[in-house]
Amino acid sequence: RRLAAGLREAGLAPHEADLTGPLRQRAGPEGARPLQPVPEGPGTLLVHVNGPMLPWALKVLGKRAVAGKRVVAVWNWELPLLPADWHRGFRCCHEIWVGTAFVAEACRAAPGCPPVRVVPYPILPRPAPAAMTRADFGLPEEAFVTLTVFDATSSLARKNPLGAIEAHRRAFGDRPDRILVIKTHATADAGPGWAKVAAAAAARPNVRVMEQHLSRPALWALMATADCLLSLHRAEGYGFAMAEAMVLGRPVVATGWSGNLDFMHGPDAVLVPCSLVPAEDPQEIYDIPGARWAEPDLDAAAAALQALAERPRNRYPVPVDFSLPAYRSLLRQGKNTPEGLAQAGLPR
Repeated sequence: RRLAAGLREAGLAPHEADLTGPLRQRAGPEGARPLQPVPEGPGTLLVHVNGPMLPWALKVLGKRAVAGKRVVAVWNWELPLLPADWHRGFRCCHEIWVGTAFVAEACRAAPGCPPVRVVPYPILPRPAPAAMTRADFGLPEEAFVTLTVFDATSSLARKNPLGAIEAHRRAFGDRPDRILVIKTHATADAGPGWAKVAAAAAARPNVRVMEQHLSRPALWALMATADCLLSLHRAEGYGFAMAEAMVLGRPVVATGWSGNLDFMHGPDAVLVPCSLVPAEDPQEIYDIPGARWAEPDLDAAAAALQALAERPRNRYPVPVDFSLPAYRSLLRQGKNTPEGLAQAGLPR
């Protein structure tokens, strides 16, 4: 959606095809077709499907739709090592677009990888908060509110809410005027690890968990009512919550490693020092031998939160403007050579 929005913002008219349903069919994608068939003939096909499913995605689209097109795979990943099953996508595209240098390095390190371009994601639609105040979220007006936002099914170990809770405790103890809001969803599907997070949050009187669904404008309103965003992640391919908070003019305190390094600059983007440790994920979403990720320094994170809380109220940074990639130029670059797709047994 972000990529399509960016193309439209650049004055282009992309044809969109939703592959979600066909790729989720248990019987497999053979014979399935996207909701909106892709026009035949030359052009550039931007396939926002990660490596393991890219061959299936092209088969779903069909030989006649893919034939003669330059195929660009748009990938996102969160570790320095690419999973082995992603390599099957290399022969199914002419090049790969990724959102950050971190993901580009992971792809380029894999043998047989086609050309990789870093094409930053557009922060679109631009955050437009709903007309909501702290009262709408049950938050006291005079408190210093720290917000952390994550999807509970996207690896609790990677998102590290336990680290956020502990850093907030070290910074503020149980002060009632210092509140940490944990905004998440899909906790029922997060496995037993969520019980540890819930218990840690319940033990702190100034930590609040919000699991209810919020529309995008309502979520942006929540972000706008916060005094800062905290992300003590162990790895991020990009970090959209951090970018959106910066667009809204809110300070961000985040682990100084992985995808967010591409855009977290300036005094109001506080990078927390970290060390690299073996990536251990109880949810087994990131189960790659030899992979490493960050362990943020919680004392440094606590000190950063304290420094922000001592600032005068309502003196927020200037909102950051994320420029749009030069899509027209990017779409004119690259070669539409058929060899790789032919070797993969896919249409030329």
